[in-house]
Amino acid sequence: MGLAERRAVEQFKNDDYPGWKSRIDEAAGFEVPIEVEWQELAVADYADRYVDYFPQVYFQPLADALSVIGADDMGRDALREGVTKVVVRNSGQFSSTTGITFVDGVLTFDHMSDTNTHHVEERTKHLQTILESAL
Repeated sequence: MGLAERRAVEQFKNDDYPGWKSRIDEAAGFEVPIEVEWQELAVADYADRYVDYFPQVYFQPLADALSVIGADDMGRDALREGVTKVVVRNSGQFSSTTGITFVDGVLTFDHMSDTNTHHVEERTKHLQTILESAL
């Protein structure tokens, strides 16, 4: 990761992520433990797009899915009791929803940060489906 990418990741992490984290926590009804593998999210030559891509790929679908599930007390209780951690990463292996899993309370959101960025609704629906079926 070059200097431009490191700067862009740091800027997103400090300026944009706190707002997304608040939205995610509010949607879930509790403070969701989230581990973001920032170094993995950075993709060469796309530093100027992180502010758009990171929310589209990861944070908007997560906030939207949790909002639907956490729309009532039953959903918020299920999330609080069932989700122990969310891991956001880009192992470079997944460009679709196949990299999104929920195992033993850990929701792993593994997706390339620069691929299929506009498929927000597809990722949201998949997150909602896997969480609702396991909670």
